[in-house]
Amino acid sequence: MTTFVLVHGAWHGPWAWERVAPLLHAAGARTVIPDLSTVGDCGLHDHATAVAAALDSTPDDDELVLVGHSYAGLVVREAADARPDAVGHIILVDGWAGTDGASMVDLAPEPFVASVYAATEARGEGWRIPAPPAAAFGIVDADIAAWLDARLLPQPLRTFIEPTRLSGAVDRIPGTAIYCRPQTYSFEQFGEALGYRTHALDGPHDVMLTQPEPLARMLLEACSFKIGKREA
Repeated sequence: MTTFVLVHGAWHGPWAWERVAPLLHAAGARTVIPDLSTVGDCGLHDHATAVAAALDSTPDDDELVLVGHSYAGLVVREAADARPDAVGHIILVDGWAGTDGASMVDLAPEPFVASVYAATEARGEGWRIPAPPAAAFGIVDADIAAWLDARLLPQPLRTFIEPTRLSGAVDRIPGTAIYCRPQTYSFEQFGEALGYRTHALDGPHDVMLTQPEPLARMLLEACSFKIGKREA
């Protein structure tokens, strides 16, 4: 049995995957969806630990595919580095990712970083990043935007400034980077730099809300050639 561990990005919650998960179930897969939307002050390492615990909760004989959207690209790579024998494939969906020591503020362009710090100081009590509007995630449909705006939550600043801790074990796990077109940031390049296969998907950054069927199909196709064939 293949289990997809679906990890949501910053400001989001497990609900971000509710349109994709049933499609994976229909294809015969299981899903595990960790909740990183804690309201307390936590960091990237806390999130990676939570995802690693989710991996530990799955049956030993399952083939695990670890999927990270956006910020969670950093999270899933650190979690996989801690459990390299458990993960068969990593998939980034418009995911931020880098080498050991990389953080969101290192990878993101300066205007993005400046806006994060400014919003944190002005409206986040110095420790949390207020949620941007749905339009920041490429959502233009009024109904989906209203649905999303009602659910977005502040994001702890520490999740963006803590550097990833990678031993190198994660680099032995095959990976795929799905990037959305038109690109908002260098998600294709992040995947290429890691040696991942890259695939384009037309849609906004929050593509799982607007194109769940094409995304689910790509998740299934992306892992099929490597499931059960981990690199030594």
